[in-house]
Amino acid sequence: MDENLSKLDTLNVIIAGHIDHGKTTLLEKLSGKWTDTHSEELKRGITIKLGYADKIIYKDKKYNIENKGKPQRYVSFIDAPGHEMLMATMLSGAAIVDAAILVIAVNEGIKPQTKEHLMALQAKDIRNIIVIQNKIDLVDIEKVKKNYQELKKLFKGTIAENATIIPISAQQGVNMDKIFEELCKITIPKRNPKDNPIFLVARSFDINKPGTNPSELKGTVLGGTLREGILKKGDVIEIKPGISIKEQDKISYQTIKTKIIGLHKGSYEVSELTPGGSSSIETELDMSVGKTDFLSGCVASLEGKLPEITYDLKFKYSLFKEIAGIDDEIKLKSTDVLMISANTSVTVGSIRKITPKEIELKIKIPLINFKNSKIGVAKNINGHWRLIGYGEII
Repeated sequence: MDENLSKLDTLNVIIAGHIDHGKTTLLEKLSGKWTDTHSEELKRGITIKLGYADKIIYKDKKYNIENKGKPQRYVSFIDAPGHEMLMATMLSGAAIVDAAILVIAVNEGIKPQTKEHLMALQAKDIRNIIVIQNKIDLVDIEKVKKNYQELKKLFKGTIAENATIIPISAQQGVNMDKIFEELCKITIPKRNPKDNPIFLVARSFDINKPGTNPSELKGTVLGGTLREGILKKGDVIEIKPGISIKEQDKISYQTIKTKIIGLHKGSYEVSELTPGGSSSIETELDMSVGKTDFLSGCVASLEGKLPEITYDLKFKYSLFKEIAGIDDEIKLKSTDVLMISANTSVTVGSIRKITPKEIELKIKIPLINFKNSKIGVAKNINGHWRLIGYGEII
């Protein structure tokens, strides 16, 4: 493990914004890693699964990631999809981050997904936001100034109202040091290592290559972040809701128990996991259990420490005043079906009871009920799931 890592503050940062506005290119410059690793992503040119990358920021004459000067902060980046149909994935990413970089290409300006991602950040109450005006090398200075004013107008009255706006060219590597500097100014959230560990699973996968010798096969790997507490190599953990079992047309969920045999924080191997940063847990579970993100949306903790799963969800809610591309005011009724993004899980449910301030849902995929957790609320409008508001579990 890098000796600096254990001594450095850890910051989780999501990179959000409209499709093709340069988020993944920016992340490559910020971390030196290209996150579009899935063949389908490479074919389509958009980030489908949450892409992860991590880096230590140093300070010399300028802030940098070239190991020059004194290490300042360990940053774990998540690259979120910009495509509207992948909004649920973006919300899963927003569940495990402390700050956001919102990217706008100045040559194209504000787009519908710019507004939707801003809403998603508001839904998950992410208040540390850095706004990036990307592709300044493609326009003149007047266009940059005009876009700046448009952004200030858009952000007025939102969580991004006082966000720092930095003009850059990700392609040319212009002003990267300014972004590093802003990331080092963000206050790290207080995390309690003495609490029961809560690991939010955003990914699960089989890391074995085809043809691997059976004696060398590795178990399922869980990717996500430790929200609180500490996990150690050798700990026995439980994973909820776990695996779904279908019997006589009924689906039930079975908690999984397994042992931790390896831990990574970003690309660094560690013996114990502390809160913050994109992390992974190698388990003794058969690799087939976790392949293709089968366990994403689950929560892991020490055996016996997690609350029971629930199919009943009650939350306070607020609806957005306007939705991009929708003229009519959003109204909810007792027959509506909603999509809920809670932690890294996404579920749908029918409204059982609704008041102007609270909703009770019967959900199809059960959740771990963490009181006061922030959730995103979406509704199917004209065949598309659209983010319409946010809430807090009660």
